[in-house]
Amino acid sequence: MLAAAVAAIAVLIAALLILEGQRAAASEAERVTQAVAETLSHSPDVQSALAAADEAADDEAASAQLQPVAEAVMADARVDFVTIMDPAGIRLTHRNPAQIGQHYIGTIPTSPTRLTEQFTGTLGPSIRTIAPVESGGRTVGWVSVGVTVDTVAASVLPRLLIALGIGGALIAAGVVGALVARRVTRRVAGDLPPRAIHDTLAAAESMRTLGEALRAQTHEHGNRMHTAVALLELGRTAEAIGILTDSSRQSQALVDQVSAHAGGDPTVGALLLGKASQAAERGIEWIAEIAPDAPGSVLAPTDAVAVLGNLIDNALDAAGEGTPPRWVRVALAPLGDRQLSVTVSDSGPGIAGELRDRVFERGFSTKPAGREGRGVGLALVREIVTGAGGSVTIDPTTPTTFRVVLPAVPA
Repeated sequence: MLAAAVAAIAVLIAALLILEGQRAAASEAERVTQAVAETLSHSPDVQSALAAADEAADDEAASAQLQPVAEAVMADARVDFVTIMDPAGIRLTHRNPAQIGQHYIGTIPTSPTRLTEQFTGTLGPSIRTIAPVESGGRTVGWVSVGVTVDTVAASVLPRLLIALGIGGALIAAGVVGALVARRVTRRVAGDLPPRAIHDTLAAAESMRTLGEALRAQTHEHGNRMHTAVALLELGRTAEAIGILTDSSRQSQALVDQVSAHAGGDPTVGALLLGKASQAAERGIEWIAEIAPDAPGSVLAPTDAVAVLGNLIDNALDAAGEGTPPRWVRVALAPLGDRQLSVTVSDSGPGIAGELRDRVFERGFSTKPAGREGRGVGLALVREIVTGAGGSVTIDPTTPTTFRVVLPAVPA
């Protein structure tokens, strides 16, 4: 695909360069014919010869005097023809001497003005400029200078070769880049198809966020157990039982919420339990609102954990950077008959308006560079959600709220 894209761009650039070369060659031909015609029309020798011929009605003498001048100009100025004629348009000079005495083939202006045109004459299509020759306040003749279209086309050839060379170089660079990209990609991903790579990335993100959640949960339970054991050793049994009972009651309440609705996913339930412990560990209030009639989504457990886990991780980070009271709210609710609404809100400082569209770009992150600032999570969230036929948006109001809408599992 990369090679094909570069090839298409190269062909387009080459075509544009060729067209520009043709335009430039035609413009150059016009400038040359205009300059030579103007120079000859103001030449004292041309003016005097035409004035004498007009007075004496002797075109042969003027032709004998002006033909060598025209031939010299054609050789030096690299134009294809120089035709000098009397006021009636009868040729006094021509590249082919046999055409002398014949009428000029082309447009002769009705007033003494310069005219540039493309016209087909005895030498074929040409770009030509005709200019009046004036002497004593009257028009005594005309000078026409032209360059054939074949000559213009021949002048384009070097530009054409340059354009083709540039196009070929771009195509070669594209092919080399494509081969290098394929080699690097295969070194990282082997021969896995794109879908498998996507699934692997989603699984890795799921394991990461679920692992962090379970670590926090284990750490919190460990702290409670150590505290309870210490209280039991001190003979403060009632307090030890209270700590253990409170921990069990909080966990059971969340478990009941997750398992109460018809689409309950044990993997998502484990994630929410772990994230609740992670919030407690960081001193952030955890609010989970799971409607009993919330349907299950069409996402696989791995993708569901990747989506919800990344959104909660970002919310915890944002809430941790904000001012008290710090909180994170997760809500799962039905939306219509066939959709699931997932919202994740936090008490953080919010996302600047100009960044709301960029946070979903792969590689973009508002976090510092490093393990916590990969710029992958939200891009993966959008890919998974849109791939399942859903949508993910940022509510413009405060507090910051990410809203995911997913198709529900058919009842």
